[in-house]
Amino acid sequence: MKVVVNDETVEIDDQMTVAGLLESLGFPEKGIAVAVNWSVIPRSQWDTTLDDGAKVEVVTAVQGG
Repeated sequence: MKVVVNDETVEIDDQMTVAGLLESLGFPEKGIAVAVNWSVIPRSQWDTTLDDGAKVEVVTAVQGG
């Protein structure tokens, strides 16, 4: 099955969760926000299984002035 992560198509397993996807793509555990199909997903719901064709956006926090 396929999902789109930050405009890149990624092949994933049928039971892939948001947390599993982030880990497999090397995203850090902290300092990021995740939206699935344009809805922000709180960290407490990262065990949610992704659907085929889901659009995932991962934003990394940046600090500066």
